[in-house]
Amino acid sequence: MLLSTSKGQSTPKERENTQFLWKNDEKMDWVRSWRAALFSLLEDIPIHLRPLVASISIDGTSATTLIVDSNTGEPLWRPFLYNESCPDALPTVKSVAPANHTVCSGSSTLCKLVSWWNIEGSNKKSALLLHQADWLLWLLHGKLGVSDYNNALKVGYDPASDSYPSWLRSQPYSQLLPSVIAPGTSIGNLKEEIRTQFGFQEDCIVCAGTTDSIAAFLAARATQPGKAVTSLGSTLAIKLLSTTRIDDARFGVYSHRLDDKWLVGGASNTGGAVLKQFFTDEQLQKLSEQINPMEASPLDYYPLKAVGERFPVADPNLVPRYSILAAFVVGTQKCLALVNFIQPKSHIPPALHLQSILLICLSRH
Repeated sequence: MLLSTSKGQSTPKERENTQFLWKNDEKMDWVRSWRAALFSLLEDIPIHLRPLVASISIDGTSATTLIVDSNTGEPLWRPFLYNESCPDALPTVKSVAPANHTVCSGSSTLCKLVSWWNIEGSNKKSALLLHQADWLLWLLHGKLGVSDYNNALKVGYDPASDSYPSWLRSQPYSQLLPSVIAPGTSIGNLKEEIRTQFGFQEDCIVCAGTTDSIAAFLAARATQPGKAVTSLGSTLAIKLLSTTRIDDARFGVYSHRLDDKWLVGGASNTGGAVLKQFFTDEQLQKLSEQINPMEASPLDYYPLKAVGERFPVADPNLVPRYSILAAFVVGTQKCLALVNFIQPKSHIPPALHLQSILLICLSRH
């Protein structure tokens, strides 16, 4: 969550409490957890600072998808998480989308929409698609059905023309698509009951959000084309600022719009989550101390939490490779290096400066 004060300063809100994090995804009530975390963050804002907050926005994981009731906003189905693949829907999506389009990946938002659409008995008439950030922002402003063009990219929205393409609008499930505005655009004032509960000003506005890795890029202040930011959280994402748009679903490469430029990159399923699946914080600390980054590793491991990878190659059947403890940590480091694989394949100009930042994001757990 990003708070903007009346003086124009932006303050990222961090929370160390992990009471909303569970290890077993199958038993996790994600919607309840997200809602609780949001209002807990609002409570964490010092009371004397709340009157100074001029605007609020939220970044969420790209392709985390909710199908909600268009009247009540309540979910009609469990959320599809950002790294979840729906291979059953991929042939249908590929049959209507241009070749190698961003949506031609099993983990795309459009594949998740089609997968839900094909479920027998689904309530199609009153359904609406929202992304994680969209739904959480709706809790604050109350205007259902609004998204931003960063989050909407993986459902097929074209940020260049600022519209849904005709091949998507012609599909029966297009009726579920939200309206799209630019990230940071004012949606409306904070709901009165929330404003009075927490002590915000009457003119405090809620703005359209963005994705978590784009928020990380902005936080790193990389402003020149050729600069890149790697975000290592529960998964791994890279964004490189470019004057050229590049999309290639074969390698999981896609481009987000950032004003008049493009953020080219992708997101891997490797990262901190696979390590936390096997090790405690203390074990990770000790293993990290045993690694010499100046020495080449003879190990060839690819740590993944489950079968399937998104980037630097889109392969829903990729099987993780690992055996010994230290190999997990070394393998994750090697996966960082694999992002360079996309450069010769997709003609991305080499980064002039590579900035790596470590992000602990509540939304990615």
